[in-house]
Amino acid sequence: MSRVLLPVDPDQPARTRSAIEQVLRMRQTGPVTVRLLRVQPKVSGHVAMLFGAAELRELQLSAGAEELQFAQKLLDLAGVPYQSTVLIGRSAETIVTAARDYHCDCIVFGNDSDSLAGKIFGSLAQQVRQMLDAAGEGQAQVIGS
Repeated sequence: MSRVLLPVDPDQPARTRSAIEQVLRMRQTGPVTVRLLRVQPKVSGHVAMLFGAAELRELQLSAGAEELQFAQKLLDLAGVPYQSTVLIGRSAETIVTAARDYHCDCIVFGNDSDSLAGKIFGSLAQQVRQMLDAAGEGQAQVIGS
């Protein structure tokens, strides 16, 4: 059984749809368990000053849960069981840590659009690949761009 981590970017619904299509193709060859992940960015110190730590964390987790709803609906329609998780941190580092913590065999990103930021800094998938390679933890295959 494959354990799949599927990071969700609410600003890229086409990428999310593409990632779910890849998961559906994977299910044709065997059972798959899916862990949806939304990484909420840490907020700046100026914003954090306006809230208590617990209140800020609750706001971030609530926002992340809402941002997972699109992917959850797609998986529900396809009949794919999943678990959802919201974590707070830097995207690439948090995805790598989550893949390790949840013992994922692969991390599925949808096809990335040719964004300017992606061309300059590399896509999130490329950043995750580099971090896994640097840590000598190539056990989680990265699928997508």
